[in-house]
Amino acid sequence: MSLFVPKFDESVIVRDAEAEVVGGAPVAVRLLADSSATGGALSTVRVTLAEGADGAHPHWHDNSAEMFFVLDGAAELLSGDDIVTAERGDLVVVPPGRPHAFAAAPGATADLLVVITPGVERFEYFRHLQRIRLGEVTPESLLEVQDLYDNHFLKSAVWDGRR
Repeated sequence: MSLFVPKFDESVIVRDAEAEVVGGAPVAVRLLADSSATGGALSTVRVTLAEGADGAHPHWHDNSAEMFFVLDGAAELLSGDDIVTAERGDLVVVPPGRPHAFAAAPGATADLLVVITPGVERFEYFRHLQRIRLGEVTPESLLEVQDLYDNHFLKSAVWDGRR
């Protein structure tokens, strides 16, 4: 087992009013702290999903675990071949290499704190997703940056068949 010691000298403080928000209804992503701000310790965002909205399609990370903490509402989370419904106050941590996805549960909104550790520079990934939503780049352009963001997509019959 190796020990990763992040390298940063000052506490990271992100004020809500100063955080960049990417997107809007049905999916808004508040960019909180990227890997460069935390010495590689973590990357964290807050994702707000409108009723029934998809947050992320099935994917995995080779080098990072991903934590989902439900601040409010309820979310469906894919973990491997299992779908878990997490409600306010619930925590789900997905290990590296395990396929996962998330969405607001049917009939519910979801407000999630999402943390990836160790961190990966991810803010530009969320900006890239916004450019796709705006039609500025194609969805296929994500395939070109999968390794850069350690975000690898896959098909999941379990996830696709849930609704």
